[in-house]
Amino acid sequence: MSRRTLLGAAAGSAAVFATSTMAEASSSRTQWVTSWATAQTAPTATDADATGGFTDTTLRHVLRLSACASSIRLRFANPFGTSPLVLGPVVAGGQAVGFGGEKTVVLAAGATVISDPVPVAVPDGGDLVVSLYLPGPTGPISFHRNVHANGLIGSGELTGAADSAYGRQTKSVFLLAGVDVNRRGQRALAVLGDSITEGVGTPDDVNLRWPDQFAARFRRRPAVANLGISGNRLLLDDGRFGPGGQARFDRDVLALPGLDAVLVFLGINDLQQPPSQLDPAALLTAYDQLARRGRDHGLKVLGATIGPFKGWIRYTDQLEGIRQQVNAGLRTGPIFDALVDVDAALRDPADPARLRPDFSSGDGLHPNAAGARAIATAVDPDLLS
Repeated sequence: MSRRTLLGAAAGSAAVFATSTMAEASSSRTQWVTSWATAQTAPTATDADATGGFTDTTLRHVLRLSACASSIRLRFANPFGTSPLVLGPVVAGGQAVGFGGEKTVVLAAGATVISDPVPVAVPDGGDLVVSLYLPGPTGPISFHRNVHANGLIGSGELTGAADSAYGRQTKSVFLLAGVDVNRRGQRALAVLGDSITEGVGTPDDVNLRWPDQFAARFRRRPAVANLGISGNRLLLDDGRFGPGGQARFDRDVLALPGLDAVLVFLGINDLQQPPSQLDPAALLTAYDQLARRGRDHGLKVLGATIGPFKGWIRYTDQLEGIRQQVNAGLRTGPIFDALVDVDAALRDPADPARLRPDFSSGDGLHPNAAGARAIATAVDPDLLS
């Protein structure tokens, strides 16, 4: 056999070996699935903590996970940051969190870091306590303004300390963007939403947002990523309410691990917030674009009709007519793979432009906990499969 033939045979064997090794590694690789997430925005002048940042400060959050396993990992992100910062030490579920075996990690401006796996067992629908020390100064940092649950802020390195060691409360979550679990075969849904998904209208600290109630309906819970931002729109960006759904779709949805489906639940703010979107076709086209982008990444893309809002401070009959046109287009057009009819679930039979009285939080727009349960019930779990 010639030297060229021998080299060719060796190269072929190496290629087969490499392919086999890669396949074995892939089959044994942990499948990470998002169990808790929040969508981040840039701080404004009224957000003192996020604008000023932190120095020698510990943040403590209690997170309601939708689905759990024997280990977790944490994701931290600073997409709106302007300078690198140091994270750590971090403690989750009483266990030290590592980053490549180290207690601290540098989070670059605009970047995301993922922790090492942490052996923490939390039951489905259980709470995970995360404490994060920031030596600082961090400069302005990315955050979620209101998760409708109270966290704690304390001076000094307090990871693992009792609640009494902390000085004050916050409803914001800073830098922490997600918690992943390692359960194979876990179904996972991301909800790209606004204040109704975020939890406005439901009580704080009781986890009755509709995505929480959806996950709680099932013995083997689907993993749900709540990506609701109060005031968020489908089309336009806003300095306070964040990039619109079109702009944040890649970072907030497509970057999440282990997703099977996404539910696009936006549109009411495009109507009721100035400048109001008065062209139904523009909203329907935007929905269609998100559906296409989601399918390109192998996701099942669900949509939602826009719920009633008569009684809200900016309600007009003209905007109600546009809402009806958009909903009609969603119901008849082949835009999404499936549609969740939030309007039908929430409207008052006696006045379909209004929320059912027992579903209203009192402002005409946001459902209360019972209304959130009605939305959760309207989402068919079979839509995820």
